[in-house]
Amino acid sequence: MTSFGITNEPAPARLTVGIVSAGRVGTAIGAALERVGHVVVACSAVSDASLHRANLRLPDSEILPVDEVAARAELLVLAVPDSELAGLVRGLAATGTVRPGTIVVHTSGANGIAILEPLAAVGALPLAVHPAMTFTGHDEDTTRLSSACFGITAADDIGYAIAQSLVLEIGGEPVRVDEAMRPLYHAALAHGSNNLVTLVSDAVQALRVALEGQELLGQELVGDEPGGVAERVIAPLLTASLDNVLRRGPSALTGPVARGDADAVSTHLNALSDVDPRIAEGYRAMSLRSAQRVRAQQNLIDLLESRNVTKSGGESCE
Repeated sequence: MTSFGITNEPAPARLTVGIVSAGRVGTAIGAALERVGHVVVACSAVSDASLHRANLRLPDSEILPVDEVAARAELLVLAVPDSELAGLVRGLAATGTVRPGTIVVHTSGANGIAILEPLAAVGALPLAVHPAMTFTGHDEDTTRLSSACFGITAADDIGYAIAQSLVLEIGGEPVRVDEAMRPLYHAALAHGSNNLVTLVSDAVQALRVALEGQELLGQELVGDEPGGVAERVIAPLLTASLDNVLRRGPSALTGPVARGDADAVSTHLNALSDVDPRIAEGYRAMSLRSAQRVRAQQNLIDLLESRNVTKSGGESCE
């Protein structure tokens, strides 16, 4: 077997690949593997969207039932939602279509290799290889894989070497994650990535209300579509904040919470509640966590721990 750049690498230089299924993640990984010489011989696709992605990203691959995809693959990639993975694995093991020696990779962040035990029992080599990346279903997905880290979990050194090689081949960075730490690893990523989308969406919604009707002569109207004035106003601030925290850590925190300005925070809560009390509640919860990190004075902690913030007019924000 040929090396991928690591001495005594056990993985072959060219693998026949099967993808289950042709979703955003599966087709992006399949396209990335084909770019470096592997051949996606078959993939499964049921919905119109999956069929379209398969035809667009993997035009030379046959669209086949799951059991036939598995039977043809030396490297079988299971890129299905977490809730479907266990059932898929049990079904494949029961049909006997996965040949001994097949490298079976799942892309679930929350799961390690234990979930692949039914296939390992029939001679497959189980790997958990999770791209720490968000997928949109567009062309940039495959490109982003080349700059992403991948959380890898395997049963032994041979498995880790194969997982590492596959990730390095497509330009990613492999990061070893212990089996027992997969749920925590996934929770951390979801907390940072998914909640960031909600946080920014709430901020943009409030900013649209603040800016609407104030457009200068000839200026674009504030609207509800993405990519508008509100997004352009906040984008440089968000970019700078993300860059600062990744380079400097929690010391990058600025603003009224970092300064301990309880009056400003109370004003923010009231203003946001006028837009949507749920946005105000999100602000309160995140500000409380920020206050805890900077060990803010007790009056600010008390304000943020109270879910019944009084507005200037005397009514409750709750």
